Amino acid sequence: MTTPLWCLLIVLIIPYLLAGVAGYFRAKQLGTIDLNNLRQQATLLTGAGARVYAAQQNAWEAAAVFTAAVLVAHATGAEAQMSANLAMAFVAFRILHAIAYVADWAIPRSMFFLGAFVSAIWLFVLAG
Repeated sequence: MTTPLWCLLIVLIIPYLLAGVAGYFRAKQLGTIDLNNLRQQATLLTGAGARVYAAQQNAWEAAAVFTAAVLVAHATGAEAQMSANLAMAFVAFRILHAIAYVADWAIPRSMFFLGAFVSAIWLFVLAG
């Protein structure tokens, strides 16, 4: 498996990891995890718990864009080393984005979001 495909796997795991962290905050803030109404319960979270949930939702959205970018680059035979570098940059930016989101660092979070977005768009350009 190529580096970009491994990176895709990592990007798809990130939202699940954030869901686990959100579960911790649900239990801590709300006393229980309501498995029957997870999304409804998430609206009751505050502070870091709410930010973790928001980071999870954002991670799913980013995963969709990255999935398309990696698959297009892979299908068109884009230059392997540059694809790998861009994919690894995307992963790094997304991990930093999640950390900044939970820590409530708005400006760095936006910068990490932009870095990941540019990396994904660059993969599309590389494929062209």
